[in-house]
Amino acid sequence: MTQDSFYQSLSPSRDFAGLTRAGAFTPLPRDWMVGCCDIVNSTDLIASGRYKTVNTIGASVIAAMINALQGVPFPYVFGGDGASFAVGPEHADIARDTLARLRSWASAEFDIDLRAALLPVSWIRAEGLDVAVARYAVSEAADYAMFAGGGLNWAERQMKLGGFEVPPAPLPDPPDLTGLSCRWNTIPARNGLILSVVVQPEPTASAKDFAKIAVDILAVADKLQRNGHPVPEGGPSFSFPPPGLTLEAKISRGKTALILRKAQLFIQTTLAAYALSRKRPLGSFDAQHYRRMLVANADFRKFDDGLKLTLDCPPQVRDDITRILEKAATAGHARYGLHEQDEALVTCIVPSVMRDDHVHFIDGASGGYTQAALRMAASDRATA
Repeated sequence: MTQDSFYQSLSPSRDFAGLTRAGAFTPLPRDWMVGCCDIVNSTDLIASGRYKTVNTIGASVIAAMINALQGVPFPYVFGGDGASFAVGPEHADIARDTLARLRSWASAEFDIDLRAALLPVSWIRAEGLDVAVARYAVSEAADYAMFAGGGLNWAERQMKLGGFEVPPAPLPDPPDLTGLSCRWNTIPARNGLILSVVVQPEPTASAKDFAKIAVDILAVADKLQRNGHPVPEGGPSFSFPPPGLTLEAKISRGKTALILRKAQLFIQTTLAAYALSRKRPLGSFDAQHYRRMLVANADFRKFDDGLKLTLDCPPQVRDDITRILEKAATAGHARYGLHEQDEALVTCIVPSVMRDDHVHFIDGASGGYTQAALRMAASDRATA
């Protein structure tokens, strides 16, 4: 089965909680490949205030693969300081080349060490794990892949140990990161705090055990306005010049001189700021519609071999979620990490502002998923 026919054959679901039910996920074909990337020492970069850069490089993996595959749909998931994806065997060479060029680009442009690995699904299954996917439709125009089975987590652990490495490309052309942008302001919490939640099942937990945990957490979040969506209904605010202008210039410049690319982006963002400030469409671009679609398409909750949430919530909701997770951990059913901060941030992949299929990754602005995962790992070490 080709990549196009397999992934497109999966019907997107509009019911996020329904993804906890048996049969919601479909195993990848055995000849597919899994790719993953993450940033080495992302904790130090976060501590130095560079989490926007960390998020953007994490999302660059997805943008580069979207452009390299030229519109062929594929499952991917954003993880804060990295990303994972899967492709059919016919695209394995493209994936390997893209990952190699990303590693060289991150080092040359940002002096950041990006790990990368690519491995067959069949190898993961030989370990007694799986990679199964579902499609969750956040709107009529966009959907995201959800993953289950434990295979992605295992692949990421092997990558960090040096397994299945994709080496950096020697003197490569920069990857095509068209569409990747970071122009919006951070988003202040409106209800008390931005809570990053990472929950994974213990190996001994049954699917039913973990589904119950996820359902209980989502029931708490569902009591919040708009399920705890961190982005306000009107979209995030926009400053001029945008705070991510230099970062976006470094991402998108290719072989162009940085100062020239910054000048080009300054002109573009001037026009964008004017369009976004208007209440009426500017030509064929309707800024208010674009903002509404940004909110509708935002990826603030996902299944990624577990449950990940970025919630705008009061302390009481944090405490309620913590109690559920403590009970699950005591029962040996789950491990978890939480991280709270004052703001969220959004990283965007927008192939065209004239279409509604743009995607937007939401994370906490001071470590988010990365810090929550580190707290989970620290808790694991403390109880080992």
